Amino acid sequence: MTLLNGSGPATSNPAVTPAVHVPFVASLIALGSGVVWSFGAVTARLADESDAFQYLIWRSVAIVVVIESIARLRRRRAVTPQAFRSGRMMLLACGCLLLASIAFIYAVKTTTPANAAFLASVTPFVAVLLVKATLGEPLTRITIAAVAVAFVGLVVTVAGDLEAGNLAGNISALMSSVGFAGYAVCLRTDPGRDWSPVMPGYAVMMIVLCAVITAAKGQPFAPPASDIAYALVHGGMFIVVGTMLFNIASRQIPAVAMAVFAQSEMLFVPIWALIVLSDRPKAASLVGGAIIFTAVIGKAVLDARAGPAQQASPAPTPL
Repeated sequence: MTLLNGSGPATSNPAVTPAVHVPFVASLIALGSGVVWSFGAVTARLADESDAFQYLIWRSVAIVVVIESIARLRRRRAVTPQAFRSGRMMLLACGCLLLASIAFIYAVKTTTPANAAFLASVTPFVAVLLVKATLGEPLTRITIAAVAVAFVGLVVTVAGDLEAGNLAGNISALMSSVGFAGYAVCLRTDPGRDWSPVMPGYAVMMIVLCAVITAAKGQPFAPPASDIAYALVHGGMFIVVGTMLFNIASRQIPAVAMAVFAQSEMLFVPIWALIVLSDRPKAASLVGGAIIFTAVIGKAVLDARAGPAQQASPAPTPL
């Protein structure tokens, strides 16, 4: 894979290319998106009188209302219909985010926050496979090293802690990483595109899916008012703001790097769980989280210092 400016030494290993410069501010924005998202795990656990599907209905309602309200204030056309009129890639992005979202909330509600967070942090590894299979983006030495360090942190965290949760929740956490990695790759296929319709698009899909499941289970659509309030804050504030930051950063940062940076969400989930919910993680979880955090921050700093600015070649759009 060549660089746009044609510079940079050749490498004998086709899987590794010279480091691609990543703007430092964009890296901080990517990290910030994960921190904002992490607050949602707390509100999901505090809403303990509703199941994952009831909670997701109201969270999704908030997403649609906030996005459309912003569009109205800016005197722009409705955003939600664009999600279903903008081609297959937009629909695929909506579907990936739907999978990531519903799987992670189910995991948070059925296993420990630490388990859900750190099992979902395999997203970078899934992103590597998806990028290699679809986009052909270069994998820099820094990215490979960061993923390797993060994997060590994941092993340290999960070892001896899986028994704290349950199998369904743990599998769901892993599935959320598949969805999120797919979403990151979709964004990278066209960095300059306006991906904002994805949020209300996947939210509408979520409302329909969760409403059908809730009705099939014979449960009410309206859980206690406090749970609805938590869900509305989660969707209208944490999801909307975090995803906007993620989309902005993705215009300048390759998909795998974005997936690594966004793991700040998985680091902060157990921190907020400890502070707000008094859910104390094991020592291994803290050590593993520190290793993952080191990989994330280290990559941001090293990419920002990686020689003259070089941009990765544009990613081809999959058929």
